[in-house]
Amino acid sequence: MANPPFWIFVAAIALSLLEAATGLVVPIFTRDLIDRFSTSSIETHLIFLLIAVFILQSATSGFSYYLMSYIGEYIVAKIRLKLWNHVLYLPIPYFDRHESGELMSRITQDTYTVKSLVTEHLANFVSGIVTVLGAVAILIIIDWKMTLILFIFVPLAIVLVLPLGQKIYKISMQTQDEMATFSGNLGRVLSDIRLVKSNIAEPVEKQNGNQKIQQLFRFGLKEAKIQAIISPLMATIIMAVLVVIIGYGGIRVARGELSAGSLVAIIIYMVQIIVPFSQMAGFFTAFQKAMGATERIQQLLNTETEHNNGNTRIDVHKPIVFQNISFAYEKGKTILQNVHFEVKPGQTVAIVGPSGAGKTTIFSLIERFYQPTNGAIKLGNTDIREFPLFEWRQQIGYVSQESPIMSGTIRENICYGLNRTVSEEEVRKAAQLANVDEFIEQMQDGYETEVGERGIKLSGGQRQRIAIARALLRNPKILLLDEATSNLDSNSEQKVQNALLHLMKNRTTFVIAHRLSTIINADLIIVLENGKITGQGTHNELLQSHPLYQKLVSRQMQNFAPAND
Repeated sequence: MANPPFWIFVAAIALSLLEAATGLVVPIFTRDLIDRFSTSSIETHLIFLLIAVFILQSATSGFSYYLMSYIGEYIVAKIRLKLWNHVLYLPIPYFDRHESGELMSRITQDTYTVKSLVTEHLANFVSGIVTVLGAVAILIIIDWKMTLILFIFVPLAIVLVLPLGQKIYKISMQTQDEMATFSGNLGRVLSDIRLVKSNIAEPVEKQNGNQKIQQLFRFGLKEAKIQAIISPLMATIIMAVLVVIIGYGGIRVARGELSAGSLVAIIIYMVQIIVPFSQMAGFFTAFQKAMGATERIQQLLNTETEHNNGNTRIDVHKPIVFQNISFAYEKGKTILQNVHFEVKPGQTVAIVGPSGAGKTTIFSLIERFYQPTNGAIKLGNTDIREFPLFEWRQQIGYVSQESPIMSGTIRENICYGLNRTVSEEEVRKAAQLANVDEFIEQMQDGYETEVGERGIKLSGGQRQRIAIARALLRNPKILLLDEATSNLDSNSEQKVQNALLHLMKNRTTFVIAHRLSTIINADLIIVLENGKITGQGTHNELLQSHPLYQKLVSRQMQNFAPAND
């Protein structure tokens, strides 16, 4: 998934090998020193050589650790970049099925697990293998009988640890899934904390969070139980090996079959073999965890993204045609059925109907968030799927009921998504046309005012006018207005309406609205019921012929009628 710079990897491995090699020399010098003690002829050069070896081993260990850490950080950064660049282009249906917190866990938690394997275990694993092989070779030269003891205990340790490692792998997979679910729930609750508090839902969310935390606790205990077996088991095997070696070696020294220096060297070599084996057990555990994390990361990377395919030139001066469109979010649950209509360039079409009729779904299909189950949306005679996706979306301005605002300044929100340098004059002009400049100038920091998370520091009308200013700055040819004035007071609505009039000028506009003032002047009104078009025409035509439209207009008239004294 991410290949580190080759020369850094080679240097890190070479330093690890040099560290292992210097470590293998230490017992030889120690043996010679002890044997010289017994003959009362100590050579100072041996002491200086031993000190030099210690310094070299420390230096190579430090540089090796830094380079392996660099490689680990490099790998995790590359994986995170790859995941982030992949996630941004995943299709909307994927986000419908997965919570944002789950994706956050994949990008942060799972990649950290991979980094931990590289930075904390890989260097020790590589140098450990060299140390073990080198120590075994030297031990055979010094005394093969003592080495035989090692070959009895090591296979036993491997046989005992391997099955436990498989269990850790399964538990790690479950833990990572549970962590992703917990992160998803955490993100959902914190992002909608005002909804939680206004509905006094703290006890419910507290219980849900407690359950997930307890589940993570249980998985943690399962892993701890296995580690509680592995660690004492390895310690017992190590102690048994040392006891046997010291006891058997002591007997051989007493018999004169082995020098005291050789016994000390053998013990040091045994420790040099046992410690890497212990570290390898840790590496094996970390490797199993990283395997689980990598599998999850790979699943995400294998998810198909949106493709900016198509090379057909976009000519927005052609009619937009919905040609017998049918659509279902889930199989068997049809939202739109044989929807057919045509909108000429520059026209305004209003889509009306009861909630759940499929109005917003039409907008989602125009944006190409979803693909029709049947039929085609065409620009002139060309299916919009033949146009490059990102170029098609550049032609569209979307102002929704919620008017999403990103954390940051007002200027950043007005300019959001533009891949060009925007002048101060352009920003101010867009703000003036959107009737947003008056309240911006009253703020102490003006256009640099921080709006807070999701624009919480702004009113609904202010957020919607900023969204309109953003759309004006993009200068789209196709405009989608999704109930853009529905939840506003009369003063804010009037200002937003005036801003919308500037925005709609010379643009093909689709409007979802319940307000009569928005609908009545549309060039075409489409009445949608249960995913089907039951009527289309002008206001006067539908008022004379369509019962549901008559009912909607009548209800609006009653809402705006003055109250009797």
